[in-house]
Amino acid sequence: MPADSLYDASAAADKPAQSGRPAVLSLAIREKAALYAAYMPFLRHGGLFIPTRQAYKLGDELFLLLTLMDEPEKYQVAGRVAWITPAGAHHDKAQGVGIHFPGDEGGQKLRQRIEDILGPALRSARATHTL
Repeated sequence: MPADSLYDASAAADKPAQSGRPAVLSLAIREKAALYAAYMPFLRHGGLFIPTRQAYKLGDELFLLLTLMDEPEKYQVAGRVAWITPAGAHHDKAQGVGIHFPGDEGGQKLRQRIEDILGPALRSARATHTL
């Protein structure tokens, strides 16, 4: 199943940040399989892979607006780029960036919610967007 059908990244997310402020990325993940593929549990505070054609550098600050499944709550977290998958990557990996969640309350709340949703699937050996 194409990744596009599992989550939506806002078109506005592909615009670079203006005036030195962090870029805003908006992502809606609608299915558990898409969340599993995007989640980055190997990062200290957790993180998510976000498909984008926009070029970012490691360490760039990005502001993420995230909707999980059919939940009414939108998670808002300012994270940093910790992973980059360029266009044409090996094994046809999707182009995009991995955002490392901050260690603050908002970042940890999001990490906990993702891990609650994924449950035992976290121990799966299935491939993800990053590893």
